Amino acid sequence: TQELGVSTNANYKITFMLDSAAMITVHTPRRGLIDVKPLGVIWGKFSEYYSKKNTIMFDDIGRNFLMNPQNGLKIRPFMKAHLNRDKDKELLKLTQYLKEIAKLDDFLELNHKHWER
Repeated sequence: TQELGVSTNANYKITFMLDSAAMITVHTPRRGLIDVKPLGVIWGKFSEYYSKKNTIMFDDIGRNFLMNPQNGLKIRPFMKAHLNRDKDKELLKLTQYLKEIAKLDDFLELNHKHWER
């Protein structure tokens, strides 16, 4: 977020972000203790606006949405910004996908795994 200026650029229309400070630790049989981003916190605090049906989280680390896999969309990491800024098209493609799914009332049946198609 810092490299992209998300929190300082007025052109971004972000409702809120969950960064690493909001993560909780859970135990999984396969991976042991891991930190995840709890979308349930958002749904609990803002239930009149957000739910499993209309929330999507993108992250380059898939385990961050282990608690809510249907609401997670894995993107490629944005690395070496000074070298790749002009070549990185991930957010442009993501914009197209979000515009398409914004027309839907319910995201639960979507398979975000193939979002680029």
